[in-house]
Amino acid sequence: MVEYDLNQVFQALSDPTRRAIIDRLAKGEATVSHLSRPFSLSLAAVSKHLGVLERAGLVTREARGRERVCRINPAALEDAWGWLSFHERFWTDRLDALEAQVGPKSGGSGSEEPQ
Repeated sequence: MVEYDLNQVFQALSDPTRRAIIDRLAKGEATVSHLSRPFSLSLAAVSKHLGVLERAGLVTREARGRERVCRINPAALEDAWGWLSFHERFWTDRLDALEAQVGPKSGGSGSEEPQ
């Protein structure tokens, strides 16, 4: 199994345009020109975004005649999801343990003065 550099994956996903491209590709493959339509960006700018996604392993591009067809690579997203899931479980367990130590929440309005 290929392990993707999580720094590159999260850096690539930090941009809203690139996340929108990933969202679109999750529905199926698309050409670069088709991907550029929803954005007020040139084909060159969209191609640069695709290059970042490609270097992170999130997207693959294939030449078909004069067109470049893009598709998502779910394996890179799985690595990121694994990292996020681990930390979600870690913090959920920690916060549950803290809540157990502190005790149940009081049903009061919070306006009572301590004695």
